[in-house]
Amino acid sequence: MGIDLTGMSASELEALAKDIEARKAEVVKQAKHNAYAEMLAVSEKHGVSFDEVIALHGGKGRKATGKAPAKYANPADLSQTWSGRGRKPAWVHEALEAGKSIEDLEI
Repeated sequence: MGIDLTGMSASELEALAKDIEARKAEVVKQAKHNAYAEMLAVSEKHGVSFDEVIALHGGKGRKATGKAPAKYANPADLSQTWSGRGRKPAWVHEALEAGKSIEDLEI
């Protein structure tokens, strides 16, 4: 199946693009509906409710740890802190270049 796009105007292409996006959304929605129906059938086959299966696995996986506590502070501006994770802030680089050690910056 092919559509010859070479003879189409910009407005025709735009209309086609909108039709494609609408159809794509319908296909995705139908796929989700089909998957849900299959999952319900499998849970029924095993004699458990689908909600029980979801609840069983709801707490699994990677948990959000939140923001790590600060371990280091800028001596010149104590409102600037760093947890020691990720990239070093510019003020840490500047302090280290000025001869301070990382231990000097600990809170």
